[in-house]
Amino acid sequence: MFLNFTYLSLLTAILTLSLNAPVLDLRTKSELLGITSQNSEPKQSPSTKECKTEAEQLLQQSAQLWQNNKYHEALESYQRVLAICQKLSDRKGIRDTTYEIGLVYVRLSNYTQALQFFEQSLIISKELGDKKSLGKTFAEIAMIYYYQGQYYQALKFGQQALAVDQEIGNKAGIGHNLNRIGLFYEGLSNYPQALKFYQQSLAIGQEIDDKVLLGRTLNNIGMLYTAIGESAKALDFYQRALVFRRETKNLMGEAKTLHNIGWAYEQLSNYSKALEFYQQALAISRRIGNRASTARTLNNIGTVYQKQEQYIQALEVLNPALVIFQELGENSWIGNTLETIGNVYKGLNQFPQALDSYQKALAIIREVGDRRIERLILSNIGEVLVKENQLEMAIVFYKLSVNVTESIRQELRSLPISQQRSYTTTVADTYRRLADLLLQQDRVLEAQQVLDLLKVQELEDYLQNVRGTQQTAQGIPLNPQERQINDKYNQILNQEIQLGRELAELQKIPLADRTPEQQQRIAQLNQIQQEINGKFLQFINSPEIITLVQQLSPSTREQNISLNQLNTIRADILRQLQPKAVLLYPLILENRLELVLVAPDAPPIHRSVNVKKADLNRAIVEFRMALENPKSDAKAPALKLYNWLIKPIEKDLKQAEAKSIIYAPDGQLRYISLAALYDGEQWLVQRFVTNNITAMSLTKFIRQRRAQPQVMAGAFATGRYNFKMEGTPLAFDGLKFAGVEVENIAAIMPGTIKLLDREFSREGTIPRLNDFSIVHLATHAMFVTGKPEDSFIVLGDGSLFTLRDIQLLSLPNVDLVVLSACQTGIGGKLGNGEEILGFGYQVQQTGAKAAIASLWKVNDGGTQALMTAFYAALQSDNNSLALALQKAQIALITGNDITLSKSQYQTVQQRTRSNLPSAVANALSHPHYWAPFILIGNGL
Repeated sequence: MFLNFTYLSLLTAILTLSLNAPVLDLRTKSELLGITSQNSEPKQSPSTKECKTEAEQLLQQSAQLWQNNKYHEALESYQRVLAICQKLSDRKGIRDTTYEIGLVYVRLSNYTQALQFFEQSLIISKELGDKKSLGKTFAEIAMIYYYQGQYYQALKFGQQALAVDQEIGNKAGIGHNLNRIGLFYEGLSNYPQALKFYQQSLAIGQEIDDKVLLGRTLNNIGMLYTAIGESAKALDFYQRALVFRRETKNLMGEAKTLHNIGWAYEQLSNYSKALEFYQQALAISRRIGNRASTARTLNNIGTVYQKQEQYIQALEVLNPALVIFQELGENSWIGNTLETIGNVYKGLNQFPQALDSYQKALAIIREVGDRRIERLILSNIGEVLVKENQLEMAIVFYKLSVNVTESIRQELRSLPISQQRSYTTTVADTYRRLADLLLQQDRVLEAQQVLDLLKVQELEDYLQNVRGTQQTAQGIPLNPQERQINDKYNQILNQEIQLGRELAELQKIPLADRTPEQQQRIAQLNQIQQEINGKFLQFINSPEIITLVQQLSPSTREQNISLNQLNTIRADILRQLQPKAVLLYPLILENRLELVLVAPDAPPIHRSVNVKKADLNRAIVEFRMALENPKSDAKAPALKLYNWLIKPIEKDLKQAEAKSIIYAPDGQLRYISLAALYDGEQWLVQRFVTNNITAMSLTKFIRQRRAQPQVMAGAFATGRYNFKMEGTPLAFDGLKFAGVEVENIAAIMPGTIKLLDREFSREGTIPRLNDFSIVHLATHAMFVTGKPEDSFIVLGDGSLFTLRDIQLLSLPNVDLVVLSACQTGIGGKLGNGEEILGFGYQVQQTGAKAAIASLWKVNDGGTQALMTAFYAALQSDNNSLALALQKAQIALITGNDITLSKSQYQTVQQRTRSNLPSAVANALSHPHYWAPFILIGNGL
């Protein structure tokens, strides 16, 4: 009988289960596309009666070749079918065959060719008016862009595919397209939007009882929760997906979900459970003969053993995985597995073997173009070189890693989701290690640049949406010796890339079809590669490189980098600021605290403080507890931190004649106010104006104060609203003194627009924000550690405005956003302070110049006293934002009111003092009331 395209498509789908996909979920490309026997649409034969016999033979041959993973041969067979169809002018046959050829090219990861053939198929589908084929081809094109990391393009074609299926009423197609669009949003790190589309897909799957779609979508939702670090929640979705995959006897789907369950347990550090499910997944993959998924699960088992420091067991599974990937030509996976093997050898302290594996991995990963893994390999090479006490060489590779990261950040499109990695550190740790090494070498200027970029990377870790600037895109400049080292290393690497490319092409030729010359060339290339692999160690120990490294050593080196960056900070920023300002970057390391100080008229300096990270963090927690209790004695813990943070640079501050400190806190230092440190006689705020920044490279210090600020002041003063956050009930009551706070602002600042309670709604507030220079929000706000999507502001009508919502605003006319009742470190849990950085960054990204927020929940009576003093200081003498905040804080400490006109004084002071409970009014000098408020951004 004639083997028509319907049967071929089903067979193709079944056999295309080992396509490349992010390792995280082990989803194959065939599944992402929805190409399975359960839901494939019938295809018509591209043959006509005149070529039926020959086409049948060719199609049978293609199916067999596909089954044997001989994709190049299958491609040749399809092309012969295409030639027959073209000869007979069979437009429909040409359409279907070009579609099938596109699928083969996808399997070969040749996306350029795949796209060309899908576009040919698309043109004919439009010509024939075949909307069903049109929708399928749109979906395939969307997925190609997804594989390449061009998520916006993927979204464009995915939406076209969805529109076609909606037009023809194809419910199953609609469900699968919604699922794909969820993938695209997940690729864009827009997890709320991705979840929305997954849930719509899930609803359609339930409506039409499509168990294949249900299994796939539940699995993808699980993957989303794994991606955002909620692996415990992901497990529930995986277990539900597993039920449907077993019901539909989808063995490959079952293996993938079992693999994902293992991955979730691995993320939860439950390694015994992870291995249990990986082994189940492995058994199924082996039983059905899917070598690619077998190798991927072996790779993940190897990473678990590596994390458990069971290095011999790790090699026992990683090496067979590597062999399979090499046989299949899965270059991205080859690079990933080699990198993991390098980590194993690093753990075994077999550093030459580790460097050899990293060298091989780097050549492949650069060829593949996976820059996210490239930066990790470069960082690992740096770490090994540190262990080998080659610190100058380590700096070179850490710099290269940082610069790849900054280059990625500057790109307009996202890169593909990387395969699952055995990450042992965060990307930010590379910046921290590089800064540490530079400070050990007394290369302070370079260290300051790294510390600034560290803040940007920590923002990226938290928000996942941080774009760089022209300044950050430059990364950390290599000095002349480092450039020479890098150029010579790239010569070796490029040689290996070229050889690897030629070898890979020859290895694609089936063994039986190779000529003796080709087989001889393969052997020759393998030999050359082995010789190159040993060249890295020869390279770093060569006389030429040793000479360059010696020129980088502290005893013979000057600060061999461009001073443009320093001059920019000095001339364009610090020298123009009044009162006179310095820039302070602390860096928390495991066994010491480094203080980096940049002044307008001196080279940057650093001071090392002998304090362990654990002791510093303990002191921060003690100080914060004292600050949160207005009856406590906060001076003792404040003095302890003063002795670590300020006393070591006292002379430097005096020499610089500093009156203002631009402060970029690190780690848990973000949870306390620098202004609240105590020198034994007075609070630091009584000596210095303080201005927090997210990063200097993200802050523009241009003073553009308006003669008369225009203020919008909203308040949630009455009522009670209940919410649930991740299943936890939350209740917020109106702030008793918020109304008084707003009335006082209106009395001090003429023309203030007041929005109270229900007037203070999304509709009444958000559209008008950019009409004012100051936006004051007297309401509850919560900034949640590790979860920007859970951080929110409560509006007066009970609606929530999230940190993600803030990024959608455009506020170029706004000088200041004030949140006068925020909380951070919720539930007593202190993270790394990214939520505070994140709020400041998101506000500045809207175009607003600065923000004021509180670090803990403060009595709102005390808050309205401070805010009254702040606006009084702002109104008088045209003070800067930071200086006005300093004067307001000093006013509460000393009990001296800010000077106001007689009418204002009578109105405001009477309202302020008379409404305050005596216990609060008499205690306003305690830092509990004035210290939580920090200014972030351009306040000078």
